[in-house]
Amino acid sequence: MNGQERALKTINLEIPDRVPVDLHAFTLAARDSGRPFGEFFHSAELMAEAQIALWRRFGHDVILLENGTTATAEALGCTVVYPDNAPAKVTEPSLKRLSDVGSLRQCEPEKDATLPALLHTTRLVKQEIGKEVFVMGRADQGPFSLAAMLRGINNFLMDLAYGTEREKIHQLLDFTTEAVIRLALAQLEAGADATSIGDSLAGPSLISRDMYLEYAFPYEKRVVEAVQKAGGLIALHICGDTTLIVDKMVETGAQIVEIDERTNLATAKTYARGKCCLLGQVSPTALSHESAATVTELAKKTIDTAGDGGGLILGPGCAMAADTPDENVHALVQAAKTYGTYRR
Repeated sequence: MNGQERALKTINLEIPDRVPVDLHAFTLAARDSGRPFGEFFHSAELMAEAQIALWRRFGHDVILLENGTTATAEALGCTVVYPDNAPAKVTEPSLKRLSDVGSLRQCEPEKDATLPALLHTTRLVKQEIGKEVFVMGRADQGPFSLAAMLRGINNFLMDLAYGTEREKIHQLLDFTTEAVIRLALAQLEAGADATSIGDSLAGPSLISRDMYLEYAFPYEKRVVEAVQKAGGLIALHICGDTTLIVDKMVETGAQIVEIDERTNLATAKTYARGKCCLLGQVSPTALSHESAATVTELAKKTIDTAGDGGGLILGPGCAMAADTPDENVHALVQAAKTYGTYRR
């Protein structure tokens, strides 16, 4: 059973030969290229070559393709800078006043900013190794997080807190939802086995459960429904401790829910069992700074907690740091082979 087969069986809530492994490794790929990160994230050829090289080195089952968390924001008019050794970041939002939301221009994934390079990366990876490994083409940020980037995170949180322009907030979220759907469907058209969104700012670390239910959940659900209507698979990730909302994350209908290291994994498993596959939850910090033995123990704990009955892809709880040592990545992959084999 190869990686693609193993991942698909797991996502379909069947029992594979062992737990599959995902690497959220776009910064490792950039590091290994030896190029400035800005150059790397603009080049489909460099990104594909580096991701394929990582797969040949580590033998993971799932490749998660992305070029940072600002690609769609830049395509929608935000000012973005590209440091030489770190992912891009938004320095200037595109929506200075919430009242101007109607003036925003929708993005075209095949034309705008770095989105064409991201989509072409998916095509190149699928062409080269797509029959052997499961390729997840990320659709960048979820609707809530993308809205926060367009408005400026502090401004957007103040908009929510004041609550005086709720109609405009929902208009902005309608707009960002459409942008996310466009990129998600473009990833599927590019050949990705699945797509993925990271609604990183939508968790209890920043907003209440009630705010999540009004301003994030229904829009995430719309993205999921659009992808599934097109016959696709989708993963949903939210950073931080999502224990208070993980029931609703499952309720979006996403076939894969990515679990941050701070979330109670047993609780997540309770809600996900028989409904969706979980992905996670090994600490990216531990992967970067702890020993290989510690990584093995964390991976084993994740498998013990969430692997029962299937429905688990082992992986980091969020994106891996660029300085993650190879021996720790090998330890993560090997843990699935050693401890993730199901009894027959």
